[in-house]
Amino acid sequence: MDIAVTVVLSLVLGLIIIMYFLFQPRNPNSPPCIRGWIPWFGAAFQFGKAPLKFIEQARIKYGPVFTVYILGNRFTFVTETEDVLEFLRSKETDLDEAVHQALQRTVSISKESFQQNNSTFFKLIVQQLSSSNLHRFSDNLCKQLHEHVEHLGKEGSEDLNDLVRHIMYPTVMETLFGKRFCLTTEEFERHFQNYDEGFEVGSQMPELFLRNWAKSKTWLLNVFERISTDIKKEKSSESGSKTLIQHVLDNLHGNGVSGYMLLLFWVSQVNTVSGAFWTLAFILSNPSVYKNIMEDIVSVYGKAGEARIEVFEDDLKKLPSIKKCILEALRLAAPGVVLRKAMKPLKVQNFVIPPGDLLMASPYWLHRNPKYFPEPEIFKPDRWEEATLKKNAFLDGYLVFGGGKHLCPGRWFALMEIHMLVIILLYKYQFTLLDPMPKQYLDLFS
Repeated sequence: MDIAVTVVLSLVLGLIIIMYFLFQPRNPNSPPCIRGWIPWFGAAFQFGKAPLKFIEQARIKYGPVFTVYILGNRFTFVTETEDVLEFLRSKETDLDEAVHQALQRTVSISKESFQQNNSTFFKLIVQQLSSSNLHRFSDNLCKQLHEHVEHLGKEGSEDLNDLVRHIMYPTVMETLFGKRFCLTTEEFERHFQNYDEGFEVGSQMPELFLRNWAKSKTWLLNVFERISTDIKKEKSSESGSKTLIQHVLDNLHGNGVSGYMLLLFWVSQVNTVSGAFWTLAFILSNPSVYKNIMEDIVSVYGKAGEARIEVFEDDLKKLPSIKKCILEALRLAAPGVVLRKAMKPLKVQNFVIPPGDLLMASPYWLHRNPKYFPEPEIFKPDRWEEATLKKNAFLDGYLVFGGGKHLCPGRWFALMEIHMLVIILLYKYQFTLLDPMPKQYLDLFS
C-alpha cells in the first residue's frame, strides 16, 4: 500500500512539474519562448536534429528575437544584424561567462584553470597569430602543405571534404606543434572527426548521453597530454625558434593544459577545413570563376603543373581573387554561432532579455541579410573590393570570425592556410566535381 501511494504521489508531482513547465506565465517583456515538451531537455531534440531549419522556422513563426529552452538553459536567438552588432558592443554582455561551462564540457578545462589561464591564453594567441607575425609560419606552412598534397598521388577521385581534412590535420599540427610531435594518424583523424562533429552538442549535454563522443574526447586529451609532456622535455631556449604550442606551455599554469592544446587544435580546424572545402566547391562549381583564378595563378607562377611552387606571404597579395572567393564561401557557409551571456537586463527591439540568457546569433542567417549583402544567396566574390582586402577589413555585417572585441585571434592564420592550400591544389591538379552543388546549402547543414 505504501509503495502504491508513493508511486501515485510521484506521478502527481511529476505531472505538476510538467504542467508548470509548459504553462507557467511568461513575462510580457520577454521574447517568445519555445519550451518543448520534456522538462530540462526542452526543445533539444528538435533543435539538434536540424539547427538551421529550426531557426528558420522559428524566425517565421515568432519574429527576429525568440528564446529556446534547451538542456536547462535559455538560448535567446537574435537574427537582425543591427541587434547583433549592438549586443556585441554592449558592456552588459560577456563572452567568458558564456563559454566557460561549454569549455569545461568540451575540453575538460576546470573553472579554476579557466579563471587562471583564459585571459593569458587569448592574449598569447592574439599576439602570436597577428597579421604582422604570419611570416613566421608561412614558409613551414607551405612546405607541410606540399608534403601532404603530394601524398594524394597524381590522379584519382576522393570526397572533397576528406581530401581537405587529410591535408589540413597534419599540416596544422606540424606547423603549430612541431613536426616531431605530429600524431595525426588515421586513428587520430577518426577520433577528431567524431569529436568535431559532436562539439556543439557536447558543449551543452552531459557526457552520459554522448558516450562515443566522450570516448573520443578522452582519447584526444590523453594524446595531447603526452604531447605536452614530450614538448616540455625538449623545450627550446631560443624564443625565435619556439613553436606556438611551446609559447602556450611556457605561459599556462596548473592543470588543464592538455585541454587548451585540444582547444587550440580544434579552433585551428573549425573554420579552416570547412572554409577550404567550401571555397574549392564554389570555385569548381563556377566555371568562369575557376577560369579567371587559374589565369591569375599562371600569371604569378607560370604554367600550371606538377612542379613544387614556393608560395610566399607576399604572393597571396598578388592573388586577391582567391581571397575574395574564400571570404564569399565563408559568408555563404559560415559555421557555428556568435555567443554572449546577458549579465544584466538587456533591451533588444521591444523585448527585455533577462540576465543569464545566452545570446545566440547565427552568421549563416545574418549573412543572408540583403541590406548588407545584395543577392545574398548568390556566390559573388566581386562583392569584396580589393581596397577592403588591402586594409585587412571585412564587410559590414560579416561575422564569420565573431565580432566586437572578441574577434577570432587566429583569423589571419586561418585565411592564410586556406589561401595557400587553394593555390597549391589548383596549380598541381585539374579538378572536376563529380556531384553538383546542392540548390539549397541549408540541406547540407541539416
